[in-house]
Amino acid sequence: MARAPKLIRDQKRPTRSRRRPRRGVVALNITAVVISIVYIYPFLITIANSLKTDEDATNSALSLVPHPVTFAAYSEIFSSWFPRALMNSVIVTGSVTLARTFLDSLAGYAFARMSFPGRRIVFAGVIAVLAVPGVVLLIPRFLVVYQLHIYDTYAGMIIPLLCDAAGIFIMKNYFESIPVSIEEAARIDGAGPFRTFWSVVMPMAMPAVVTVLILSFQGSWNELSHFIVSAQNPDLAPLPKAVASLTAGGAGKENHFPLKLAAAVMMTVPVAIIFFIYQRRLVNYTGGAVKE
Repeated sequence: MARAPKLIRDQKRPTRSRRRPRRGVVALNITAVVISIVYIYPFLITIANSLKTDEDATNSALSLVPHPVTFAAYSEIFSSWFPRALMNSVIVTGSVTLARTFLDSLAGYAFARMSFPGRRIVFAGVIAVLAVPGVVLLIPRFLVVYQLHIYDTYAGMIIPLLCDAAGIFIMKNYFESIPVSIEEAARIDGAGPFRTFWSVVMPMAMPAVVTVLILSFQGSWNELSHFIVSAQNPDLAPLPKAVASLTAGGAGKENHFPLKLAAAVMMTVPVAIIFFIYQRRLVNYTGGAVKE
């Protein structure tokens, strides 16, 4: 029988690179797994210790296996301060997230599309805010909240957080990637500036809107320093302030690790769920932009 041509034999024979993955890819995968374990391990310790007794958590804090498993810490926080703090966080975070997303979008659209005197200077000032450490603004925020007579109120906790320089920057960059011709067509059809913004541009900028929405939720849910200077009433304390007070030894809790870590786990769950659902939208918020 005639032998097959050399070209056909080479095509049937798998190459060395196809039979085994490249060493570089394997090394990157191993590195990614190690880094993931380093980041996840502290959270696993938190969950494990929240299910332990106080004695077990004190004696074997790094163990991931509770002996015995108990939900006493969760029962205690849900029967005491946690429901009230959770309600405060929902009120503040919900209000800040929706209002900040809307206002950041409006400001970003104004900087991207509208011409007004001093636009570049104002935008440079907005960007400069990103370089200012948050702790520097604590005393000015307290003075403003106090002078406006909204100290120790929901308004004092919400209003100073209604706008964010990072959100404005994200929305401005995305709006600039949308063709101006689309807005001009809407104006020819009789749409005004706000109608064009709300009905035409905003739906096209939904990836950026979702990004700002998630970042606003995360930022307001985990905010602590502003709540310390804007309210003193324990009944207004949201979850970050209540958990920080518990960790610092408030309410007579001296070494109750399961109680403190159970509160930390419950505070982390909503943010983890939001990120798990919308993680793909955060990879590249400019992925859906239309180019001219």
